[in-house]
Parts: sequence; structure tokens; C-alpha cells
Amino acid sequence: MSTSLFLFRYDLRLKDNPGLFAAARHENVLPVYIYDVESCPDYLLGEASRWWLSQSLQKLNESLGGKLNVYFGKTDEILLNLCNRFNIKHVYASRGEEPWLIELDEKLAEVLGNQEITWKTFQSAILWDPASVLKKDGTPYKVFTPFFKKGCLEAIGPRRPLPLPQQTHYILDSNSDYGTVEKHILPSHSWHHPWKHLWKVGEAAALNQFELFMEKKFSHYAEGRNFPAQDHVSRLSPHLRFGEISPHFIWHHVQDSIANGSPNKERFLAEIGWREFSYYLLFHFPHMMKNNFNSKFDDFPWQANPIYLRQWQKGLTGVPIVDAGMRELWQTGYMHNRVRMIVGSFLVKNLLLSWQEGRKWFDDCLVDADFANNTAGWQWVAGSGADAAPYFRIFNPVSQSENFDSQGEYIRKFVPEIANIPTPYLFAPWTASENILQSAKVKLGVTYPMPIVDLSASRQQALLAFEKIKAPAKI
Repeated sequence: MSTSLFLFRYDLRLKDNPGLFAAARHENVLPVYIYDVESCPDYLLGEASRWWLSQSLQKLNESLGGKLNVYFGKTDEILLNLCNRFNIKHVYASRGEEPWLIELDEKLAEVLGNQEITWKTFQSAILWDPASVLKKDGTPYKVFTPFFKKGCLEAIGPRRPLPLPQQTHYILDSNSDYGTVEKHILPSHSWHHPWKHLWKVGEAAALNQFELFMEKKFSHYAEGRNFPAQDHVSRLSPHLRFGEISPHFIWHHVQDSIANGSPNKERFLAEIGWREFSYYLLFHFPHMMKNNFNSKFDDFPWQANPIYLRQWQKGLTGVPIVDAGMRELWQTGYMHNRVRMIVGSFLVKNLLLSWQEGRKWFDDCLVDADFANNTAGWQWVAGSGADAAPYFRIFNPVSQSENFDSQGEYIRKFVPEIANIPTPYLFAPWTASENILQSAKVKLGVTYPMPIVDLSASRQQALLAFEKIKAPAKI
């Protein structure tokens, strides 16, 4: 009987998985996940993502009737061994979208091909092929709006989602290391232990979350998404990150069920489009993962201040909205997108610490830490990225919290030591009188920090630094 091998990657689902669908045309399928820290050692999952991965693999194993085969080591060596042991001539997988996975795919095609084994990949994680979306002159887009409206929306639409494979016979390898998933993958830090009460992981949870979003939150999405204390965002990002839900399924469901002209539809699909743009940029400009997309920022006078960095990481900057965001990240593995922009701007423009420092911390602490999205987002807020916010656009964390957390609900939730400060002073406690602070049982510098930098002075310092690199950009 013919046996195929399907290699799960960041597509930990059965529904609308084109590679699995193709593999299921064979009589038997060996479903495999390989945790490989050797082939791409510079781009490993952070600790929060590893927690999510360990939980997601458990759910996937349940969906496969306990027949998910997990291995630890180099992908090419493990695949060759499995193909030899099970006499497999066809290996299927979802296509790697990051540059290092594209290189790995090319290597796998060669290594398996030398053994007369077919290696076939399918686009699964993104909607449009980055190589085929180009400007009329054949060059890649560098600005989001024309990329999305001309490059994507005027092109052939995303494929329709596929159903579950039917009558698939999955094979369990007695040598599978599935039983050691938590030992090898689960992070050592215990801060993630409460997350099992905050997050539901896996394909079924992803579909339920999407259904909840469409029924309860979508009608307020366009405006409500800006307010961190309100529950109007989808919270689908970690599910998309690990492929527990297909972007094709989401795209077509929204297109089919919501009338055109809806601002909520336009805004939500644009956010899906930004995710596409992030992968697109990384495909065409792989250097942006570590280096500035805009080369003039190579001369920017970033500071090296480990004390400031640690205070930012711990949510002890003395700026309430910034501290609330950083504590939400540490306590939940997530941060509201509006607040991500605020804390990012504070790091790179008020503290003058490099965006790479922020990206590394987010990579480690976010359950939805997507390499492409995270990098593009940090370069955007720093001003060094494609279609980025101008460097001179510096978020004022006080006015941002006044505008988007006007009652202080978000701040009070994550910075409880200042919860009793009257709302007019909550966003900038250092402006309150000593009597007000005493009544609120707050002693600045003792129970809650004084701001580690003066917001106005640090803004001026950032603008002066930017003046030094105003030479024409080399992109």
C-alpha cells in the first residue's frame, strides 16, 4: 500500500491544509512534526511561543487520534530515515515562508530528490505568493496601500478553503518521541503556568474564537480595536501564527458573510493584508530581519542602556500606559496592538534603544510572536521600515492613554498600585499633588517609580538624533 509523509510546520490543523489534503490521496499517511533547532539556529521560537506550540501539538495529536509522530533533530536527516523505514516516496508539507525556511525547503528538495523521493510544498500560511505580486516595472512594493489594493486585491483572489481529508489512515511510528514534547519544548520559566486559564489552544479553539469574534465583536471592530480595555479585537493572532486556523478560511468567510462597504470589513481585511505585507517584505528584503530596512538608520545614534531596557521590560518606567502594556505582555503572553505601538515608540524614541532590542523581547514573550509581523511592526514604529511611521511621529503616552483608556480601566488592571489615583492624574501621576498621592496611598519613587525619562526632553533628544540622519535613504 502507498504511504505518504506529511510534515506539519506552522499549519497545526486538519481543515484547509492543502499539503495534508494531497498526502491523504495515498492509502496511508505518516503525520510528522520535527522540532529542529539545528537547521535554522538563528531563528528559534521564544519561550512564550514554545508554550503555545507544546499545547498545540497536544491538540493536534488528539485530532489525529493519537498518531502524531514527533521527532527532535535535523529535518533532512529525520525525513530520510523515515522515508527509508516506511518505504515512502512522497513527502508533502506547507511551504516555508521565511527566508531561512525557503533555504531549508530547497535543501530538502535536493536531499530527497537524490533518493528519488518527491518533495512537494503548498502555500498555506499566506494568501498571495510574494514572488508574483510586483509593480508594473517588476520590482517589489515598498508601500502597504498600493501593495494591498493594486498588488493583491486586483490580482487573482486567494484560493477557496479545502475540506477535511476523508477516510485518512494515519500511521503511528513506535519510535516517535511524542511523549517527550513537554520535556524538549516547554520553557523552563514558570510565568506561563496561568496561561492555560487565559488561552484555549488548538484548531477547535481557533475556530470557536473566530466564530465568537464574528458574532460578538466584529460589528465594533473598526473603532473598538483602538481601546485596550474593550474586547473588540479578534485575538486570533496566535492561532494564525501556528496555523491552527487558515487565513484562506478567515478571508473567504468574511468576504462571503459581510456586505461590501462595511468599515469593519475593510479594516479587518486590511489587518490581514498587513500580515501579508510583513511576509512579503521579508521575502523580498530578507536583510530586514536583523538590519534596518531603510539604510540611513544604520547611522542612528542608538543608546546602550541595560538599566532602561530592564525597566521597560519589567513595566517599571513610571509611565502608566507603558507599564500596563509591558505587564500585560508578561502576565498574558499578549499585548493589545494599540499599546504595542505606544510601548514601541517609548523604547525607540524616548529611551533611544534600538528596535532590535524590542523585537527580541517580543519574540520571547509573545505567544503570537510571528517573525515577519514582529519585525515589520518594530521597524514601522522605529521609522526604519517600509511605509513606516515617520521618525518624528512620537507617540505621547499620556495623551494616548487619555484618548484610548479615558477611564483608566486598562491601566488600573495592570498597574494596581496606582489604581486609587483619580482618573485626571492617573495617566501622569507625577502631575498630581502630594495630597492626592497620599490619599491614593502612592509614594512616587517608592510604591511606583518616577518616570525614568522626561517625556518632553526625551522627545526633543530623539528629534535631534533624527536630524543627524536626514540624508537620502538607500533602500
